[in-house]
Amino acid sequence: MTIAMQVLEQSVVVFSQNYLPLCRVNIKRAIVLLVTNRAEPLDLTIESGWQVHSPSLVLYVPRHIRLKITSIERMWKVPPVNRREVLRRDRHSCQYCGSTKHLTLDHVIPRSRGGQHSWDNVVAACERCNSCKSDRTPKEAGMQLRNQPKAPLHPTISFAEQFWIGVQANLE
Repeated sequence: MTIAMQVLEQSVVVFSQNYLPLCRVNIKRAIVLLVTNRAEPLDLTIESGWQVHSPSLVLYVPRHIRLKITSIERMWKVPPVNRREVLRRDRHSCQYCGSTKHLTLDHVIPRSRGGQHSWDNVVAACERCNSCKSDRTPKEAGMQLRNQPKAPLHPTISFAEQFWIGVQANLE
């Protein structure tokens, strides 16, 4: 693979006007945003970016760009509590034993005891763990949850958390 192809496969982090990390885009998209003056570079040192050459132009593409345009942020709603969304949140694994086979939904506090069908009370569980737990709380059944159930995060927030963790790892 040529060096030019390797450069074109790199990605650039896009920040909002408020310096919130929004997403990663490929270099081609970053060039379009810079050339059309919709974005500005955030780092001005050549060592932290790439030089892209065309027949008549040499363009510096930084690793981080900030949008100049204001974008109306789409309203994001917490998804409904359903099988697909709970399995996605729990990464398709039982929250008691870690199995990925024969998954069902389990109410941590059983509905018969007043437990709600909400993000804080529903987890993915394999058929075996679900029947072992039965109509009891995990404590009563002697079972422990691997992760505490909670509502999914806004996609921008989860991307920002991953981004800043990566930045901190690079600084250390």
